[in-house]
Amino acid sequence: MDQGLAAVVLAAGKGTRMKSALPKVLHPICGQPMLSYPLQAAREAGFSQLRIVVGHQAESVQRIFAGGDIEWVEQTEQLGTGHALMCAAESLAGFSGTLLLLCGDVPLLQAETLQMLQQFHAQEQATVTVLTAELPNPTGYGRIVRNGEQILQIVEEKDATEQQQQICEINSGTYLFDAEFVFAALKNLKTDNAQGEYYLTDVVAAAVAAGKKTRAIAVADPTEVMGINDRCQLAEAEALMRWQINTDLLKSGVTMIDPTTVYIDAGVEIGSDTVLHPNVQLRGATKIGQNCIVETGVVVVDSKIADHAHLKAGSAIEGAQIGPDCKIGPMAHLRPGTVLIGHNKIGNFVETKKILLGEGSQSSHLTYLGDAEVGRGVNFGCGTITCNYDGVNKHKTTIEDDVFIGSDVQFIAPVHIGRNSLIAAGSTITMDVPADSLAIARSEQKVIEGWSLRKKTEES
Repeated sequence: MDQGLAAVVLAAGKGTRMKSALPKVLHPICGQPMLSYPLQAAREAGFSQLRIVVGHQAESVQRIFAGGDIEWVEQTEQLGTGHALMCAAESLAGFSGTLLLLCGDVPLLQAETLQMLQQFHAQEQATVTVLTAELPNPTGYGRIVRNGEQILQIVEEKDATEQQQQICEINSGTYLFDAEFVFAALKNLKTDNAQGEYYLTDVVAAAVAAGKKTRAIAVADPTEVMGINDRCQLAEAEALMRWQINTDLLKSGVTMIDPTTVYIDAGVEIGSDTVLHPNVQLRGATKIGQNCIVETGVVVVDSKIADHAHLKAGSAIEGAQIGPDCKIGPMAHLRPGTVLIGHNKIGNFVETKKILLGEGSQSSHLTYLGDAEVGRGVNFGCGTITCNYDGVNKHKTTIEDDVFIGSDVQFIAPVHIGRNSLIAAGSTITMDVPADSLAIARSEQKVIEGWSLRKKTEES
């Protein structure tokens, strides 16, 4: 552990301006908790030894990010960024490599920027390197005070003179340190400032006093280092990230009729020549193949859609697997556990749940299919229901290949329907049906001639 690259991510703050019971770093951006983005950037940039400093609702944060390569550090009192790194010092005892410090509320920072920062830090042989940004309006940020390449100090706005407040180069809160130096310098930090806190920025002045090199490099796009302090900034960051996601997909061969109205979570995969109409939402671990059409108002969550699928307007799909050349909707609802093998049609106002539908099987409208295994070439008539729940347990319906099911049929599970059979319209099926059979289960029809005329005579 002596050498290498380590990172400390600060995630202990209350985020009071969010006005939320949810910890700030857990607020979602494009489908992922805010904290996941700086963690991912650090990993991709080669920082394999990760520490997260938690405080407010520490257990909630740890539960979301449990396991893996993370070690947790608790900051029971929020006494500033310097204090947060002090809390992490013990977990990094013996580490003498390059230490990255990141804020957990800076989700737009890219791995490429961290790699640039690390390369510059090594090239300059600096003790402290600060990632900065040039802002036309630097209000609210700490200012970078330079003497040429050397950084003399970072002054927090509340402590800055009028002249220092005119400086437009700001501190992003992202640093690289020589670990041995910073851990030694932390022991000498004071709280004699406007906030009464241990400022990590004072380490820069300590390095200058010790005759060390201090450097800064500005990020090309200042939006990368924007911090999230309230819901307005959260919405702004999400809009920026969503536009980047959509731009990358457009460049990869996906068509969006109106990219400003398409909402796609980070990590969603889409094949080339797929067309997305306005007001589409693709969430979670969703993958969509090539040459698909996704119409207006479709919502897809945690689902896999194969090539040449057509998802028609207003359909909702969650936890489903849809094979090639399927047509879904309009206004269909595919619930978790739905598996369509391919060349299937699920039409308007059809709902499915925990069903395997064989190749070519279809249900065109007004049907509920749940807890069922269906073979290939099966046709469901309008109004079919698999009655799978008896009030205590769920039961399975099994339908073999090439079964034709008339309209308004109820299958009272558990029931098994043999291949090539026909279920007459209006039937309530309570027993197994053998292959090549006709099943009719209707009450006897009675016709009483003249009843209507007699009824009217009686009423008059």
